[in-house]
Amino acid sequence: MSKKELYRPNVAMIIVSNQYPEKKEIFIAQRSDLKDIWQFPQGGIDKGEEVQEAMFRELEEEIGTNKVKVIAEYPEWISYDFPEKILKKMKPYKGQTQRYFLLKLKKSAVINLDTKHPEFTKFKFVSVDEVLGISAHFKKPVYEKVINYFKNEGFL
Repeated sequence: MSKKELYRPNVAMIIVSNQYPEKKEIFIAQRSDLKDIWQFPQGGIDKGEEVQEAMFRELEEEIGTNKVKVIAEYPEWISYDFPEKILKKMKPYKGQTQRYFLLKLKKSAVINLDTKHPEFTKFKFVSVDEVLGISAHFKKPVYEKVINYFKNEGFL
């Protein structure tokens, strides 16, 4: 297996409320399988699937809606390694390589976490700065890099 294959292709979404840009509050959800872990919606990209196609599918699967508008995309793939606790469940991968999108919920969007395979137990919208204080420790460097990029570009 090559180094590239050691990282699972993944798409991740930073979602702002439908009150953006007046309010810059970000959606974050608590995982159902890991205690007190909050994160952005994300998910694997299936073989042969386009990145944005995976993004819309994952949104529907994880938060019950894909009614969003793409505001921006992080310009490169960004990777992280799984912590030991998660690594066992994710073999043969050692981590994920992700494409990040900044999305705005449409006014007609209704978030519903009671999906076919619920991944989250609750969600909230928080300030940009608050996200890093409650997100998973192993994702913080990636979150910080992506959030800072969107801030520097004037989106957040």
